[in-house]
Amino acid sequence: QVQFVESGGGLVQPGGSLRLSCVASGFNFSTYALSWYRRPPGGTRALVATVWVSGPSNYINAVKGRFTISRDNDKNMVFLRMDNLKPDDTGVYYCMAGGNPPVRTWGQGTQVTVSS
Repeated sequence: QVQFVESGGGLVQPGGSLRLSCVASGFNFSTYALSWYRRPPGGTRALVATVWVSGPSNYINAVKGRFTISRDNDKNMVFLRMDNLKPDDTGVYYCMAGGNPPVRTWGQGTQVTVSS
């Protein structure tokens, strides 16, 4: 059974930092691309960053230079380091895997609130 457990969110002031963690299980973790998504208040869930099987990563323009995604295949974990946080980064953050067979189960997410 596929499962994702996200953690590390919280309330932080603009300019602050957080490190999100996600533990995954139920699939062959090292053979999947791993991504972080976020759902802003009143909005829809959208992709933020992806780390590929071989290691390279991609980011949406809004977080380039501020966020860093990484993975630990030995621990089945994916991380998102977020620096210089802005109010627009507020939302619920989720991790997800991409590969074959497809993974369709979402975790509960972790809330990030950036506010003074």
